[in-house]
Amino acid sequence: MALILVTKILGKTQITQLTPFYFISALILGELLGNAIYDKEIGLKYVLYALTLWATLIFAIELLTQKFKGTRSLLEGKPSIVIRDGYIDFQELKKNRLDINQLQILLRKKDVFSVREVAYAILESDGSVSVMKKSMYDSTTKQDINAAPKPVFLPTTVISDGEILYDNLAEAGYSEDWLRSELNNLGIVNVKQVFYAEWLEGDSLFINSYR
Repeated sequence: MALILVTKILGKTQITQLTPFYFISALILGELLGNAIYDKEIGLKYVLYALTLWATLIFAIELLTQKFKGTRSLLEGKPSIVIRDGYIDFQELKKNRLDINQLQILLRKKDVFSVREVAYAILESDGSVSVMKKSMYDSTTKQDINAAPKPVFLPTTVISDGEILYDNLAEAGYSEDWLRSELNNLGIVNVKQVFYAEWLEGDSLFINSYR
């Protein structure tokens, strides 16, 4: 009952916005209560005291972040634009300790299976990604365009972090020579220049160089 009361007082941020600060606060709260509950020498009043003390501290910090905007980025973190105008921002990924595979997982959770569909992607402070698709990839229904269904293909990553993914390339039915020829046509002479590249059947090779 005490935990429910604390959650009501602190609001839904403890549940829905798991920023680094809230993650740490949840761990410490669990540790305080765990030690208090399983230690036979500690009574109920000490459990309630620990709970009240920590809830008061969290509530005070909440008021602090609401009153002074400068503390928000420190305690709650701030969003980062990881895909800007259709291009992956390698420096932002590096700053947030995020690799291309993790970014692809986050995008797929937003029903985005190809980086080429994304105009902007923002890594939120809670670790999720918000996506704005390019206009040509906005969701439409068959009824909207009254068109016959077309076959759907999954994009295949063929270069990641400047390295050719030979298994994926072979699975797509292409050779290294073909890939290097495509890169040369785009003015790219070295694979190391490419941060990310994917192939999609029926579309062109999508290239994202280091910037």
